[in-house]
Amino acid sequence: MKKVNFLAFVGCFLIGFALQAQDQYAFRVLANKGANEVKSGNAWQPLKTGAQLKKTDELKVSENASVGLVSYKGKPMELKEAKVYKVADLLEKAGVTASVLNKYTDFILSSNSAEAKKNRLSATGAVHRGLDDIKVFLPENQYAEIYNNIVIVNWQATKGSAPFVVSMKNMFDEELAQIETSEKTAQIDLSDPKLANETAVLIEVHSKGDSKSKSEQHLIKRLSANRYEAVKADLKNTELNEETAFNKYLLAGFYEENKLLIDAITCYEQAIKMDPENPTYKEGYEEFLLRNKLKSLK
Repeated sequence: MKKVNFLAFVGCFLIGFALQAQDQYAFRVLANKGANEVKSGNAWQPLKTGAQLKKTDELKVSENASVGLVSYKGKPMELKEAKVYKVADLLEKAGVTASVLNKYTDFILSSNSAEAKKNRLSATGAVHRGLDDIKVFLPENQYAEIYNNIVIVNWQATKGSAPFVVSMKNMFDEELAQIETSEKTAQIDLSDPKLANETAVLIEVHSKGDSKSKSEQHLIKRLSANRYEAVKADLKNTELNEETAFNKYLLAGFYEENKLLIDAITCYEQAIKMDPENPTYKEGYEEFLLRNKLKSLK
């Protein structure tokens, strides 16, 4: 009798496991540009960011559109050719090699969900800085660490006009380098010989025509050797080596989850520059700035 009960238990377990595997998603939609559609069953429906695609589904990518996917194993894939794809074929192409990327795609989707936006809007106790004439979109000093050498700095000015001067100073407030620009953005390369030997740099922006119209100083600090190697090892397992807008978007989530907000900013900026018509990247960047209190709602 016990043997019969045990076999029945095993049978139920295997049936449940088979049903669970059947319902397992194949891909999640992380980026969506254009009038793309998904077919589950007999009907085509508009594709939505965050949707889960099953192995039996079909995906239709429209003209001048694209879809960014991540498989259940964490393999990223971007589709740009206008045609109908069978998800089963895409899954076979993705392979079965596991990646740590899934952990970060979960973070990206949850951070940009409707519930996350609702919670952000109802949150209180936001940190507000002084009313700077020039507001630089860089984080507070506790999040000043950076993994990469390239830093993209943006700002808005309530007083003072272009051209603007971005000053880079050491911790003794001695100027190391300057960038002059007519835009409200600048790219800093920490591998520049003037900055390469500095473990920390202070950034300040002011109007060239009115030096009193300036921003607060913001710290940019290189990672310690141990943390740098830890991030490097984790990053290696994400399979995001190819220079694409979708990969930059995914990397932004990776860096944010690791509290490397300056690196995340740079990745968002690069993604938008590579694919300026993709609403996913612009909306994701705006939400990133708001939830990390780098920008406030007007």
